[in-house]
Amino acid sequence: MTTSVPSGVLLGWFDRHERDLPWREPGLSGWQILISEIMLQQTPVSRVIGPWHEWVRRWPVPSAMAAASAGEVLRAWGKLGYPRRALRLHECAGVLAEQHGDRVPDEVATMLTLPGIGDYTARAVACFAYGQPVPVVDTNVRRVIARAVHGREQPGNPSRTDLDDASALLPRDPDDTFATTAPRFSAALMELGALVCTARTPRCDDCPLTDCTWVRLGRPAHTGPPRKVQKFAGTDRQVRGLLLDVLRDTDHPVTRDRLDIAWTTDTAQRDRALDSLLVDGLVELTADGRYCLAGEAD
Repeated sequence: MTTSVPSGVLLGWFDRHERDLPWREPGLSGWQILISEIMLQQTPVSRVIGPWHEWVRRWPVPSAMAAASAGEVLRAWGKLGYPRRALRLHECAGVLAEQHGDRVPDEVATMLTLPGIGDYTARAVACFAYGQPVPVVDTNVRRVIARAVHGREQPGNPSRTDLDDASALLPRDPDDTFATTAPRFSAALMELGALVCTARTPRCDDCPLTDCTWVRLGRPAHTGPPRKVQKFAGTDRQVRGLLLDVLRDTDHPVTRDRLDIAWTTDTAQRDRALDSLLVDGLVELTADGRYCLAGEAD
């Protein structure tokens, strides 16, 4: 890499501009951090704060969630989107309660064996819950590195080199404060991408990284394939959500006609969406042919 990110400059900016987010409070458990990381995947921060407070109050430890039904967890998930995340977290809670002393382990390798925990989530929990100096790479971090280091407007496809790039930027202070500084540096890098180095309208004049390669090169436009914009209206995702809304709004199984009226625009799409919910284990059929959330068929 040709450009570094000065840790003192970035951390000084973070001291002034860090958002007051509840999962950044000191003393939180790995489980509470894990809940926040699962909720924040592909979901804006503003929509996560309320549900996160409710979840850590309702299920303060993994065994508390494991004792609830999958349906209860899905119902509490509400409108956060991508509900398979909730189902996998419920499964993960059971494993943590039974095999890990009701706590999230602090080793990345061990966390990667848990249901629904991928490389980013494992590293984020190790870093932000346990203070480990491991690189944490999300979309925001990849974008900051693409611009500041490589001079590209947008990052390429995710790859293992992303971790190498982020690891090379971590501060290694001569006074042995690396273990405490690195996690905060990772959080600051993510914050910079979220608030300043944004995808569509970066605020370069407000950026503390004055030696940004992309700016120095004249902010060249992205030359790769155009970024795909995810739509929602009219998609199978929307229909799945509407069907789940019907089941979340009742505490008992419903007949097929209750689901049919949730989406009448395209009946074939509705049937496809319902089948996919059954395949994913989010919805179950009772013995008498009615529909309910996972774990509520009995």
